[in-house]
Amino acid sequence: MPPGEDLLRQLPEEVVPIGDLLPSFSPRERHEDPAHVRRLAETGGGAEPLLVHRPTMRVIDGMHRLRAATMCGWSHIAVRFFDGSEADAFVLAVQLNVRHGLPLTLEERRAAARRIIASHPDWSDRAIAERVGLSSKTVGKVRREAGASCLATRLGRDGRLRPASSVEGRRSAAVLLAGDSQISLRELSRKTGLSVGTVRDVRDRLDRGQDPVPDRLRGQYRRPSADGAAPGKGATSGKGAASGKEVAKAMSETLSLVRKLTRDPSLRATESGRTLLRMLLAAEAVTLRWEHISEAVPAHSVPLVRSVLLKFCDDWKRLADRVPQHIS
Repeated sequence: MPPGEDLLRQLPEEVVPIGDLLPSFSPRERHEDPAHVRRLAETGGGAEPLLVHRPTMRVIDGMHRLRAATMCGWSHIAVRFFDGSEADAFVLAVQLNVRHGLPLTLEERRAAARRIIASHPDWSDRAIAERVGLSSKTVGKVRREAGASCLATRLGRDGRLRPASSVEGRRSAAVLLAGDSQISLRELSRKTGLSVGTVRDVRDRLDRGQDPVPDRLRGQYRRPSADGAAPGKGATSGKGAASGKEVAKAMSETLSLVRKLTRDPSLRATESGRTLLRMLLAAEAVTLRWEHISEAVPAHSVPLVRSVLLKFCDDWKRLADRVPQHIS
């Protein structure tokens, strides 16, 4: 991740020939504004050193100052060198242009977001939004429009990796809370990869008897088709489509029952009850990933995997048989 502005200002200044410098990594459609160049030339060309990408000698920030210095007849100019990648150099060019100097247009900022999404697909929407001067929702929309691949994790503004979707992390947090209601938020955050604010929300939602995953996030998971294949790989019409709807309906009903049980204080009060809740919540989290899990099974392991899964079905059936059907 590129350094912050405070660290950039601490880089040593050097004086280089103006002729050694190349055009900038500018995010602008129109690279320089002649009127702004003239204003800078009239005031002495600007005192702040340019920021230059050392490997390419391209200007990262300060093209207007460079043009003004040339207009003033200077042969050398003060610079600070950045030694990172070209992709990070572009991020710096956007970030510095957004925060000072001539403002970027909305389309220039959107174009910059598209380029950064392509070069840094692991960055979160918030991290990119902070650098291009857009809202995180707008960056998310740009990401979807660009058809960018969905990674399992994203790098946040604080430099920490977190799940791209918090759904699975929220389910994991709910499982951990069911097992230990006294676990600290920081420990939950560390174990699930979620922010402290998100795990606090999970805890509060469970305390209110709500699902740990808000309605707005549940659509991030696709339901499997009737035969467990991904959409487009199995039956998508006729009887197969009807069966797929039945599977989704049955799955939804089961998940609703699990959430109802998590609100039962008598289950949460005993170790055996908490163990049962952990098992059910873990099974729920896995159920939401059936499609991706089934696709990941290599062909040579299919017989063994199916055998183990069917064995687990028998085990769950035996557990269900041990639960009294009538309590006097």
